[in-house]
Amino acid sequence: MLYVAIGMRCLLGIVFLVSSLSKTAGRGRFSAFAASVRAMDVVPAGHVRTVAAAVVAAEYAAWMLLVPAPAPGFALAGGLLVAFTAAIAGALRRGVYAPCQCFGTSARPLGRGHVLRNALLALGAAVGATAELLPAAAGSPQPAGVAAAVLVGMCAAGVLVLLDDLLELFRPLRTGRPREPRRAARLPVR
Repeated sequence: MLYVAIGMRCLLGIVFLVSSLSKTAGRGRFSAFAASVRAMDVVPAGHVRTVAAAVVAAEYAAWMLLVPAPAPGFALAGGLLVAFTAAIAGALRRGVYAPCQCFGTSARPLGRGHVLRNALLALGAAVGATAELLPAAAGSPQPAGVAAAVLVGMCAAGVLVLLDDLLELFRPLRTGRPREPRRAARLPVR
């Protein structure tokens, strides 16, 4: 279970690292995130910036805790993910499809996929915390096992961070009214 804990620390650490940096590293990024929180209509208008700042601070704390203090890091990450899942699900139930600023760049509206992603990440935080709290097996961790756990965590995090962009690549094109097919130009036969 040690390798599961290591993999989940990498996965959640990278997800929260990218999420927090994408909301603060760049002109206008935090304002865009605060605007998406406002658009979700889950926080009173007068408290949007305060809540957005608290979310970003908690995201920074989550990834920073996952290395030196994994149990509190997993608890904070899991709590944030449950809150995000509930907020997005509530917005969707009210018919609000605000743009997802989870990783700062996507204009894709929030949807069921975001709820599922966050719920699975929350489950991953619970699995990681459980694995962290179980007694370690006899012997020291093997370098190959640690490397594999880190690699799997990093790859999974990369996919999750880029998931909206990847899904956008395979989204069917939406066009207006279908056009009449054009006739092929007739080439002279020689």
